[in-house]
Amino acid sequence: MLPDLEVVRKDFPILTRTTPAGLPLVYLDSANTSQKPQVVIDAMVDHLERHNANVARAMHLLGAEATEAFEGGRDRVASFLGAPSREEVVFTKNASEALNLLANTFAWAGEHQLGPGDVVVTTEMEHHSNIVPWQLVTERTGAELRWFGLTDDGQLDLTNIDELLTEHTKVVTLTWVSNMLGTINPVAEITRRAHEVGAVVVLDASQAAPQLPIDLAAMPEAERPDALVFTGHKTVGPTGIGVLWGSRALLESLPPFLGGGEMIETVTMERSTYAGIPHKFEAGTPPIVEAVGLGAALEYLDGIGMEAIQRHEQAITGYALEGLATVPGLKVLGPTDAHARGGAVSFEIDGVHPHDVAQVLDSRGVAVRAGHHCAKPAHARFGVQSSSRMSSYLYTTPADIDALVEALNYTRSYFTLG
Repeated sequence: MLPDLEVVRKDFPILTRTTPAGLPLVYLDSANTSQKPQVVIDAMVDHLERHNANVARAMHLLGAEATEAFEGGRDRVASFLGAPSREEVVFTKNASEALNLLANTFAWAGEHQLGPGDVVVTTEMEHHSNIVPWQLVTERTGAELRWFGLTDDGQLDLTNIDELLTEHTKVVTLTWVSNMLGTINPVAEITRRAHEVGAVVVLDASQAAPQLPIDLAAMPEAERPDALVFTGHKTVGPTGIGVLWGSRALLESLPPFLGGGEMIETVTMERSTYAGIPHKFEAGTPPIVEAVGLGAALEYLDGIGMEAIQRHEQAITGYALEGLATVPGLKVLGPTDAHARGGAVSFEIDGVHPHDVAQVLDSRGVAVRAGHHCAKPAHARFGVQSSSRMSSYLYTTPADIDALVEALNYTRSYFTLG
């Protein structure tokens, strides 16, 4: 556990509130969205109160301050990821938009253009945001979508990797950490194998960035993805902002995604030329105050230390798995080794629908998620339509887990399961 866990919790004002029934809030839905520390809230309020203006347009004091703050957010993201260059960091509105940007530009003219005979490879455990865009692009281009399956314990089935990764494979896109199963995937090995056949590797780090140290520049070149995406709201930052990191070589080779202001070099009625990266992919007014908030969030995480956060996640997840194992009739979906997974733990309780589980837990002040978690193929692989999911983060305490286990046992008794 973090040695100063109670100090950390005091940074998050929402954790002090109670429910309408007067119960303390036990927030175990951080894989869905994380809570925000006061420094992030203050940074965004200060920007709106004192520095609000559009960026890269207004030639006045506020415009200069807003531009500096916005680009400062980019610098902070680059540092957080260990990006080789700040120009490789593109702001989007979320990770879904970043993945759609990549999928769509792979459909258009350029050296990476997809067509009949080409293959895009993904996995059966992906969030819908990393399935649907690739379904759309392969349908439109005539390329084929293939995927790694899952083992019974929630790992990627790599037994057919030589069949999936061939000279026809143009893109391999996968999650680093599953949002449903919690599985931490062997992304270095898969990236290396994909690069051996000349494929571009896209890594969805939406669940990894909040809890794992990332240093792109330190990765061996053969094991470094060509693109990586994550979203701000899971890294104690605001909603409405996502990040696409792409290697300079990849981003410069792709055509623009959206057209509009600021992504151009010059415009005539006959044709346009485009700005360099990253601005080529940032049409229109960007998420300015959100970039400020994200910068403050990543600075906050760096201040605690991502290695310390990872150790805390492993410890609290291990404690949760031990607690869940004491609840009769409860089955965890995915790996049961805390060192092989992230902090999102999906589970079933025999005889109780996940939505009923979530509602009863909520009546006890415990917030979890119920549903398919935007991962319907993974649920189908395990023969279930939906599940309940608890997810911890740097502010989760053993007492939160104890409250969850107590509430789950109450839920069983509520439905007269003994």
